[in-house]
Amino acid sequence: MPLYVLLIALAVLLILSAFFSLSETSMMAINRYRLKHLAKQGHRGARLTTRLLRNTDRLLGVILLGNNLLNAAAATLVAVIVSISFGQSDLALFFGTVGVTFAILVFSEITPKVIAAAYPEQIALASSYVLTPLLKLFYPVVWFVNLFVQALLIMLRLKPAADNGTQKISMEELKTLVLEAGHFIRKKHQSMLLNLFDLETFTVDDVMVPRGQIEAIDLDDDDETIHNQLLTCYHTRLPVYRGTLDNVAGIIHVRKVLNQMRSGEITSATLEKIMRTPYFIPSGTPLFSQLQLFQENRERVGLIVDEYGEWMGLVTLEDIVEEIIGEFTTHAPSQVGTFLKQEDGSLIVEGSTLLRDLNRKLGLALPLGGPKTLNGLILEHFQDIPEAGTSLKIAGYPMEIIQTQDRVVKVVRIFATSAPTEQEGPLGEYTES
Repeated sequence: MPLYVLLIALAVLLILSAFFSLSETSMMAINRYRLKHLAKQGHRGARLTTRLLRNTDRLLGVILLGNNLLNAAAATLVAVIVSISFGQSDLALFFGTVGVTFAILVFSEITPKVIAAAYPEQIALASSYVLTPLLKLFYPVVWFVNLFVQALLIMLRLKPAADNGTQKISMEELKTLVLEAGHFIRKKHQSMLLNLFDLETFTVDDVMVPRGQIEAIDLDDDDETIHNQLLTCYHTRLPVYRGTLDNVAGIIHVRKVLNQMRSGEITSATLEKIMRTPYFIPSGTPLFSQLQLFQENRERVGLIVDEYGEWMGLVTLEDIVEEIIGEFTTHAPSQVGTFLKQEDGSLIVEGSTLLRDLNRKLGLALPLGGPKTLNGLILEHFQDIPEAGTSLKIAGYPMEIIQTQDRVVKVVRIFATSAPTEQEGPLGEYTES
């Protein structure tokens, strides 16, 4: 056979070997979720690729079978070329071996795999049209080889998980994907997705309105007091109690109260007729679960109770929705925490402010595992009620107690070590002192 024919055959073998190297790397590097999307859209190449990836052992078997056969044939062909050109020279055979190894590495292995890693989707979808019939043609050989592979895995006590063409991803990995997709997802949408993931990690205790800040109606008050309170209330749904907040009687909707005003004066007896049975929520319920419970029970307001049945606070459907999309409702003055920014950079904060609001609005990193308010965090730190003027440091943030009243810390000065982040809503509004 003429020498030029042998050289052409060698080039063809290297090109075919490069194809299998391209296919191997592209199949392993392709984005499985993108592949699944293309398959649902009806892309034939994506469907073929998905079928191939469902049996990774067979796919790798046919790729490596072709790759190794071609590489071995190329090495043998080089030996023939050297023998024809230089006879039985050991030195020529040595240089021929080095040359074919270099050619295989550069042209059939490294370069194709680098290209396939850069463009996995285009190459994998195209190569699937060739690999699918090859797998059918050489299936008996691949099956026979895999028998020895499986036996070896059993001897090594290895049991690889079945590959169904998709990759499992954890919640933290999913959050990282959302964060890394900043060029494709709007900042607001990105924030909403991350907040949605956190609904399972936060509970109703993290977003509830503490009992001391709840606007409620006492049925034991006189009719005039009840009437004035209804006219000046800031909410559409109000808890109703008798004597003390521990004795909750129900929930009233202000709209129904306005309808009753047409027929006469509003009295405590009238409120008892239109109020609904209170809906209680166990403390520690995850926000996502509570969102589903609100939907199933057709409720919008729930009263949070602890393990002893004590009423701790109130949570609404709007509170949970705000955890996803941000604040959009107005708040009663008693619930709006104002941050007073001082000339020295410190901040005057109300002790009843939620720690999550401080972290989110001011860019702090106060611990959230225990108490939910700044007052509770300080009391836990001291295990006592501190006096005004007492200084402390929590999570690296120096603080000073400005005012205490009725066994609670009312006002605190925080010497923030980082600049506040962008603010939204009434909680984030600064007032220069």
